[in-house]
Amino acid sequence: MRPAILIHGPTASGKTALAIELARRLGGEIVNADAMQVYRDLEILSARPSREERESAPHHMFGHIDAADAYSVGRWQKDAAACIEEIRARGKAPIVVGGSGLYLSALTDGLAQIPNVPDEIKQQARARVGADRNAAHEDLATIDPEAAHRIARGDRQRIARALEVWMAFGRTLSSYRGAAVPVVKPGEWLGVVLTPQREPLYDRINQRVDAMLRAGVLQEARKLWSRKLSRELPCMRAHGMPGFCDHFDGRMTLDDAAEQCRRDTRRYAKRQMTWIAHQFSLWPRIPSADVNVRTRVISALHAEIDGAKIEG
Repeated sequence: MRPAILIHGPTASGKTALAIELARRLGGEIVNADAMQVYRDLEILSARPSREERESAPHHMFGHIDAADAYSVGRWQKDAAACIEEIRARGKAPIVVGGSGLYLSALTDGLAQIPNVPDEIKQQARARVGADRNAAHEDLATIDPEAAHRIARGDRQRIARALEVWMAFGRTLSSYRGAAVPVVKPGEWLGVVLTPQREPLYDRINQRVDAMLRAGVLQEARKLWSRKLSRELPCMRAHGMPGFCDHFDGRMTLDDAAEQCRRDTRRYAKRQMTWIAHQFSLWPRIPSADVNVRTRVISALHAEIDGAKIEG
């Protein structure tokens, strides 16, 4: 059983190129851990690996979900667990890569088995967050301080999730976490985080948005907007999508929508780095932006774990 390699890092930090190089050198297969790259409707806007990149190494769980589907971390965990098992059965190393830290935590820490919340209570929790997101987060801090510490003030979906569990069962979301079962057990995986310098990262984000515009992201966004899906769906909240929808509705200029996309993506990268500092404090950091340096570091760490498993 080859140890899994888990790669986390902020958006535009070079995770795709690194994963492909590792797959080539180590005989691995890549599993997506990005919440937006699962949607087939967001090829450009989510910076999904190109067709050429996907053909250069086996890729799994990219673009397989329709925009109308509110794909959850629980479903992703189940799909990823099966995918990792299949990759290992072929004698390959699973390389799980993405910027969604909650997805990676679902593999290493597991997810609590929480009963289904009635739709009526879900709607009440969402309305509460929609009316005043900051107040809802403050309510959560009183109810479940541990969850409030983990969940950013801007994360409407996770704030609502924590509140709805309390409203439905009178029990905090954090109280369920102790019974969670990891998908990858200790000693069976290596986790690393990419920590590039902030200003070069922000420059790369700005350049990426400009490249998306040249690649036809506006047409992609218009096609999705034309489906008239709920703006509360995860796919419709992808960075850039709300501004482009406002542009199509005549409420925002294209230049303003593009700038909003740049700004929101930079802010998201900042939140990811904060999340990494708090939730992934024990994972080795790789500050270098050079893909060869990154590959050598991870290959050496992976070989150490692989060797220890063989000796064991």
